[in-house]
Amino acid sequence: MAARPAVGRRAIEVLLESELPAAGGRRLVLVDAVFEGGEQDSEFTLRIDGESRRVRITGQDSPLGISDAWRRHLTDGNGVDLGDGKNSGHHGDSVLVVTSGVPVDQLGWDVRAHAVRRRPLTVNRADIVKQLFGATDLDTRMVGESWLLDALLEAEPVDGWPHSGAVLTRDRALQALIAARLKLGDIQANTLDLDADTLFAWTRGPAGPALFAALPSAEQSGLGTWLGKTVGPAAPTLLALAADGRGRDALPLGVLASAALTSSSAEAAGFALGTLFGSALSTFDALRPFSEAATGVVTRWIAQAEGTGTQRREARDRVLAVLERADHLAADSRLAELIGTDRLLPSGYRARLQSLTTVLHGRAQRAEAALRDLTDHCLAALNAESTDRAHTAVRLVRWLNAPRPQVTSVSQTVREHLASTAWVDLAVGVLAEGDTSRDAALSDSYHRLIKAVRKRRDVLDEEFARALALWTETASQQAPGDSLLIEDVLGEAAAPLARDGGRPLILILDGMSADVAVHLAAGLDRRVWTEVVPKPGAGREAARQAAVSMIPSVTRISRASLLCGKATEGGQSVERTGFETFWKKRRREAQLFHKGGFEGLPGHRLSPDFVRALASDDVVGVVLNTIDDALADGREAARGRWRIDDIAKLPDLLNAARDYGRPVLLVSDHGHVLDRTPRDHRPLKADGRGGDRWRTGAAQTGEVELTGPRVLTSGGRVTAPWREDLRYTARKAGYHGGVSLAEVVIPVIALVPSEGPVPSGWTLLPTERTQPDWWLGSVPVAARATTPDEPLTAPSAQPVPGMFLLPGQGTLGERTVQSDAYEAQREFVRLAPPERAVAAVIDALVNAGGKLSPGAVAAAAQAATGKSQRNPERFATVLERLLNVDGYAVLRLVEAGRTVQLDKALLQQQFLGDTP
Repeated sequence: MAARPAVGRRAIEVLLESELPAAGGRRLVLVDAVFEGGEQDSEFTLRIDGESRRVRITGQDSPLGISDAWRRHLTDGNGVDLGDGKNSGHHGDSVLVVTSGVPVDQLGWDVRAHAVRRRPLTVNRADIVKQLFGATDLDTRMVGESWLLDALLEAEPVDGWPHSGAVLTRDRALQALIAARLKLGDIQANTLDLDADTLFAWTRGPAGPALFAALPSAEQSGLGTWLGKTVGPAAPTLLALAADGRGRDALPLGVLASAALTSSSAEAAGFALGTLFGSALSTFDALRPFSEAATGVVTRWIAQAEGTGTQRREARDRVLAVLERADHLAADSRLAELIGTDRLLPSGYRARLQSLTTVLHGRAQRAEAALRDLTDHCLAALNAESTDRAHTAVRLVRWLNAPRPQVTSVSQTVREHLASTAWVDLAVGVLAEGDTSRDAALSDSYHRLIKAVRKRRDVLDEEFARALALWTETASQQAPGDSLLIEDVLGEAAAPLARDGGRPLILILDGMSADVAVHLAAGLDRRVWTEVVPKPGAGREAARQAAVSMIPSVTRISRASLLCGKATEGGQSVERTGFETFWKKRRREAQLFHKGGFEGLPGHRLSPDFVRALASDDVVGVVLNTIDDALADGREAARGRWRIDDIAKLPDLLNAARDYGRPVLLVSDHGHVLDRTPRDHRPLKADGRGGDRWRTGAAQTGEVELTGPRVLTSGGRVTAPWREDLRYTARKAGYHGGVSLAEVVIPVIALVPSEGPVPSGWTLLPTERTQPDWWLGSVPVAARATTPDEPLTAPSAQPVPGMFLLPGQGTLGERTVQSDAYEAQREFVRLAPPERAVAAVIDALVNAGGKLSPGAVAAAAQAATGKSQRNPERFATVLERLLNVDGYAVLRLVEAGRTVQLDKALLQQQFLGDTP
């Protein structure tokens, strides 16, 4: 005898909803099945045709039992059934469902007369499922899958299953079931949108895995098999973990599996991993696809966390929660020692960082290799501060391994400081902040590195101070000794910007040292501002200007001399009068604004008087005191790096200058040194104290005595320290007045709006040439901006415009512009640049590895032709149209327009017919 089918409550409900409306009032329903309710009798209420009906279910195994159950139902307050659809009781709407296997021929007519259809009804779950989904036919594969049909009946949502057309497919049914049971996907959706990312993300939810664990084992198996085919081979292992109550650890375990499989101790790691997975791992063959899927998901999450979208922070928290859990599991299972420096785990990043600390005090090659290992870690970008600080440390190692800078003259050392050693000071400031990891070994290693750098810098400062003392004895505006003096900055830098009607905005950042200046300039948006420098002489590279402060390097002397254009001292009134007088001699009106003069009232970013000055033809100067004020109040003690937004009103001033088309000159009056001495460090006891870092009297260790026309206090003779740890007053965040390079060197940075022209006599300074080679890590030969006086090739006796000496035999750039494909493409580009310019740009990009800033590209073209490119970004877009044949991206602007990128292989293929 065949086993009777088991039916659940929902199957009974659907049967009643189908049969009772046409039952003629009959209330006895015989069902040939076994009820799964778990109790002998069950009761519930069901709405049929808009009315609530009480339903009682009972199971009986004999004709007598069925008859007795019906009689009790009639007499237990449920009314008397008359057999004609009418009843005589108040509760006569109640229904009795009897599940039984008694054959119809054994039932008496006294029972059959009251039964719906007068016989036992069979429950066809497939028909019921079709009815629930509004389908007329069913995928034949589903008919024999009782687990699926039962699950669909049991999991029906309150609002019912969505109607899905004439035929209910198995995939559609399973998709709906998974959405209802596991909260994976949308019940109403007609398309399948499940992948490994979705499945692993589901395991991280508060209830997802628990929902799966609560399902019957047959349903778990069926869903697991289908998801394995749909999502991939990782699904069975993931769901096995969920069934085992460890679904939330699926992703961390996948990461650990990847680490174990790539470990040098893979066998031992695999054994430890087996204890973590337990019975959820059916075979080790399933481990690799599971680990690959998990690491793929985490890698994609990391990319989201590194992006700029609104979900960036949430993605970062999600990634770190998974990976830190993986580390915790590894530690508990003694797996941590076996997976070492894994590329995904936070412990692997820390291990690589610690490895770097052991090689910071030797040869640069070992440090470079350790840094590459660190930056190859998948969490390098998410740990941006630690990674950047490690990069900075390796830069200092490079500098320590390079030849020691030599002091040959004051002018040479001052220029070299702005170009190179100021970056050393910046790097020291970065390391001095300390690492966010708070790792003691790392901190100690950085401290040792700082001491080594300071030792070398002290030697340089001492040699410079002695050279400065000799130079100061005779140096003056009439005899500057090849140096730019602070009192000549207006004449040598500002006045050239004012030629031909130029209207410079001169921003004096009081106390800005060279390291602060180079960092501020690096933070400028090069799409908005282009840095320019005076055109160099023949054989010299374009470089920033750097001046020498007055002695001592204090505001009252140096700033007054800067703004008056002559050696003098005084306060704001002297500065204002001297500034206006300087420009009147050059037939220009000028206005100088000090603190309180340019800040706007509530509701205004800048004062109306200042805005009117910008709109006029006057030369405008502004003094910003933020940096100098911070030396006294401790602002620099927290972070040594200044950003543009840190300096009050500087962003507003730059934006206003751009809006009014004004070039900007960033300059300081003196620099400063920071106090990084221990808290118990005391001032030097000495006579004749004049300020924080200058005095009168005989020089002691760490000091020099200076005299001459540029010493404008104490009778023209002072003593000042070159060592940064010496001071004569109470402790502050920082000091100035001494003769270290950080205090004496005056950075001069000229900027023009990128949409405007480059002033006559000036040239572009590419970003690549603002940083020293040791900072970049390699020598960017192609980025060097040379003067047009330097020929790229030997001069021809009979030069032909636009042609080269050895057609087809020269550089890649030369061969490209001589090709037939280039000639054809050039016909479609209006005002295309000269062939020499295009060839020079191609060669510069090739030599630089395929990437340069727009400024460097424009500088390469200028070096080849002598013609300045006013707008580097616009020039780059012209090159795009010229070189991108049929839309293929041979050359393009990337990184939001900050970088020009050349595809060398595609260039050769498009123009020279070379196959890559």
